Amino acid sequence: MKIERTGGICEEITFSNFFAKHAKTLRNYLYYKFGNEDQAEDVAQEAFIKLWENCGSVTPEKAKAFIYTVANNASLNQIAHQKVVLQYAKKSVKTGADVQNPEFLLEEQQFKVKLQKAISGLSEAQRTAFLLHRIEGKKYHEIAEILGISVKAVEKRLHGALQELRKQIDNFK
Repeated sequence: MKIERTGGICEEITFSNFFAKHAKTLRNYLYYKFGNEDQAEDVAQEAFIKLWENCGSVTPEKAKAFIYTVANNASLNQIAHQKVVLQYAKKSVKTGADVQNPEFLLEEQQFKVKLQKAISGLSEAQRTAFLLHRIEGKKYHEIAEILGISVKAVEKRLHGALQELRKQIDNFK
């Protein structure tokens, strides 16, 4: 007699739906940590593989926390060996470039470089929280859940990040 598992996340349909719902967010979170899309993709895949391997011991309610914990631990192991510098994909809009003032274009490019440098100069904790909030549009409680910290800690990280960015950008003038 074959014993069927009714344990939620082990069911292929449930796992597939869970993957579809959380894979992109996990990859983006890891991209903000690493600054490297390929690394983020690899670690996200590893997290889901570990979830599948441990599906019998992970309830569907704890699956999201599990993948983020696995991914975070993997990223911490890699960060211990290298300093992470966040690099943004440089996509410049060429459509209106001929019409704009060359001086404006130069200032805009200088500002982008300064902003990227200021963001990469933030601590990993501040940078991750800042990008999850500002780029991903996550709410404080969602960031707290993803990072495994309190909402108050998220507020503190974002406040510190904004203060540091203001200081760096004000020095730009």
